[in-house]
Amino acid sequence: MRVLVIGSGSIGRRHHDNLQVLGASSRLVSWREAGLGGSLAAMTDAEAVVVATATDVRLPLIEAAAARGLPMYVEKPLAFRPDEVEAIALAAAPVADRSMLGYMMRYHPAVRALAGMDLSDVFQFALTIGHDVTQWRANWRFSDSYAARAEGGGVLLDLCHELDLAVCLFPGLEVTRVECIGHPGFPGADFASRISLRCQGLVGDVSMDYLTPLLHRRTMLRGTERMQDFDLAFGGALSDNPLMPRLDLCLPSARLVADAWSQRSFIGEITKEIP
Repeated sequence: MRVLVIGSGSIGRRHHDNLQVLGASSRLVSWREAGLGGSLAAMTDAEAVVVATATDVRLPLIEAAAARGLPMYVEKPLAFRPDEVEAIALAAAPVADRSMLGYMMRYHPAVRALAGMDLSDVFQFALTIGHDVTQWRANWRFSDSYAARAEGGGVLLDLCHELDLAVCLFPGLEVTRVECIGHPGFPGADFASRISLRCQGLVGDVSMDYLTPLLHRRTMLRGTERMQDFDLAFGGALSDNPLMPRLDLCLPSARLVADAWSQRSFIGEITKEIP
């Protein structure tokens, strides 16, 4: 298969390398160098497209790929503005059931186990994830990354897998409040966020941060019959997944992420030095 990977940042290069290992004919195109015209021209010989660009430039690429009937793998989040999520959903509809959104935590064994349980007794949940962003990778600076941007950056969008997991377990969730802590050196980027959610008979929080010294990733569900407590920091992937992150099936998650981003309220700042 001839796959075009658009976006030559760390995640785009990772997709390109993985596709080559799997035996695909992968072509890597830099969005910064090629721009929209060059990226569209490169679709001519492609049979599928990976969209790994900055979030705010994805709509025209998705429109073009869908118009050509090309299935896509789109990195998460799909978009960070509610109106753009809807525009992408409309544009991608012809190929959405053959395309994927990058919510790979859906393959985690614990997530699949929880999704297969009867969770009707659950009345409260808490999903948390965090790690010191300055320790993520060698020879990497947060200030040089897309995550540092006010538009489309920040921890809520970067670590939005947990919001997707909440939707997988409890469809119909809505955002009630979003509280964020920022940094004076990166105005508009949230470094710690708590999203309060609810649906009928259920309340919960999703919390993420760039600050905790050691990686943490926990899922806690409290019910009248039992309590579930999973540490998701470790685990393997499984195939034949009923939670497969097909693009059309991930739209509720994409909408929730965009709704949460649009409702952010900054309540303070940290003083930690971030290179």
